[in-house]
Amino acid sequence: MEVILLERVAKLGHMGETVRVKEGYARNFLLPRQKALRATEANKKKFEEQRHDLEKRNESMKSDAGSRSAKLDGQAYVIIRQAGETGQLYGSVSARDVADVIAATAKFPVHRNHIALDQPIKTLGVHNITVHLHPEVEAHVTINVARSAEQAERQAKGEDLSVRDTTSMDDLGLEVGRALNEAGEGASLTRD
Repeated sequence: MEVILLERVAKLGHMGETVRVKEGYARNFLLPRQKALRATEANKKKFEEQRHDLEKRNESMKSDAGSRSAKLDGQAYVIIRQAGETGQLYGSVSARDVADVIAATAKFPVHRNHIALDQPIKTLGVHNITVHLHPEVEAHVTINVARSAEQAERQAKGEDLSVRDTTSMDDLGLEVGRALNEAGEGASLTRD
């Protein structure tokens, strides 16, 4: 199906372009959200008549997103979660969790669709996240996932809390063997 884009759509095209998309994508996403019109002659004329208003609306949305991006860019947020000793989370941190934390402190709405998270966060640590506030405007935030606020501060300073200070079984075997060897040498000296 061919559609006329009413705004810039990532990985698809810019406003005013006529692009070919799959029927389901157009019916379920582009058309209901008023991001595109079917590419008919009547709609092409209608678009040309409204082009100035659409460009003006897009510029105002872009400038609004730019001001919000300036407030968000470089900010750090802490999310407290339970995790195992190796730093593996018992659950995960999703795009919705990140959006809720940002929206709570930013004082403006951030939707989970704005968060660029390919897969949920499943480990403790500091994660860099991109927030797409507009197709042409993005902000970069840092999400610090920790067990407590105290650990979040330590992680923010660069400390890696997911590494355990453990002795491996091989190390234990060598220590036990060394101790037995020393005990055996001491016992053999007393027998002779």
